[in-house]
Amino acid sequence: MSGPYDLIVIGSGPGGYVCAIRASQLGMKVAIVEKRNTHGGTCLNVGCIPSKALLHASHAFDEAKSHFSKMGISVSPQLDLEQMQAFKAEGVKGNVDGVAFLLKKNKVDHYHGTGKILGAGKVGVTFINGETETLDARFIVIATGSDVAQLPGITIDETAIVSSTGALELTSVPRKLLVIGAGVIGLELGSVWRRLGADVTIVEYLDRILPGMDADVAKSFQRILEKQGFTFRLGSKVTSATVQGDGVAATVEPAAGGAVETLGADVVLVAIGRVPYTDGLGLVEAGISLDGRKRIVVDTHFQTSVMGVYAIGDVIAGPMLAHKAEDEGVAVAEILSGQAGHVNYDVIPSVIYTSPEVATVGKTEEELKAAGIAYTSGKFPFLANGRAKVNRTTEGFVKVLADSTTDRVLGVHIIGPNASELIAEAAVIMEFGGSAEDLARTCHAHPTLSEAVKEAALSVATRAIHM
Repeated sequence: MSGPYDLIVIGSGPGGYVCAIRASQLGMKVAIVEKRNTHGGTCLNVGCIPSKALLHASHAFDEAKSHFSKMGISVSPQLDLEQMQAFKAEGVKGNVDGVAFLLKKNKVDHYHGTGKILGAGKVGVTFINGETETLDARFIVIATGSDVAQLPGITIDETAIVSSTGALELTSVPRKLLVIGAGVIGLELGSVWRRLGADVTIVEYLDRILPGMDADVAKSFQRILEKQGFTFRLGSKVTSATVQGDGVAATVEPAAGGAVETLGADVVLVAIGRVPYTDGLGLVEAGISLDGRKRIVVDTHFQTSVMGVYAIGDVIAGPMLAHKAEDEGVAVAEILSGQAGHVNYDVIPSVIYTSPEVATVGKTEEELKAAGIAYTSGKFPFLANGRAKVNRTTEGFVKVLADSTTDRVLGVHIIGPNASELIAEAAVIMEFGGSAEDLARTCHAHPTLSEAVKEAALSVATRAIHM
């Protein structure tokens, strides 16, 4: 390996490794600095990928235990958690090894150490053995991702009081799991352990689950989760959590103030969100500006306040989503190569991989009302979809929001089977400025779940066929 480089990327998560690969494709000499033993960042190592493995495995277990008999399949599944964790680990290894292969294939140099900005065009690398090296580059991209948000008064030990990282590594199913936070992470990991036998209680500071998501979807989703066995304590806050013997004692009180209550649990999961990973990078010393939430301030071309230094992903404003970081990684690589890289922030889908799944893209009804935008809503239940009915996966609906004047699709919200895959056609129609009628007049195969999307688009004009 040798410099100087055209581009040095700090961090090999979804944003970083995609940026490095795209830049190499465009003819740049690229290096990537990563402190983990493996590439892929939080997402591949302790986030998106391992959680989906456990969600998939736990769903299969729950289906076999509770639903196979309805299809004429008689089984008595036994949980082997050690093997389930091995299944997860194998999937993670396959993904991180794949990223290492792609970086090598694209001739991206790898420095295994901690990166630090020393100024414009200079990155200091501290290797695992303590040795240091300074790398030179025309451009630097910071893609260091995010870290677990801490809750004052609660110490995470990753054994009894865990973050999402520890919740993925439990060696036994907790009898009682207390989850702090009713966001995506809390609901997904709560689902894993509920399916495997845990009694799950979720405490949320606000008076609703999934803050920021379409309220209609959130309300329906909460009812479904309660039917599955979740207990919700909304409008409440956990003020302390203390390990006592084999369990944890958590003090809970109303968010608005009131009587304090102590709840016991075997494990407490702190899932109140994530914060940008910007400490220790030498940003302030290098003159790189941060906002009040310690996110790196960038312009419309992702450049920081220091010329030649750029930032993408969770360290800048916007949703903390792997695919958002990937799109930004591609965009900044193309910008640095003289092309017109761009990210459409109005069309970034978001998914919750529970059962049923929840997927959304674009504006919610609440956002449209707040902006004073006149819109028409079309809604279609999976209960009226032929494929969902025969599969007995009828919970949920598709909702399409379209501009009242132009009929342009402004938002699509899905709660139901395979929502994570169904949302893609909504993103495509929105990316190209399509209308609800365009979606409604597109032929969808029968019988498929995607017909519910078409019917919801038809419903915008009050002409759904199957309801």
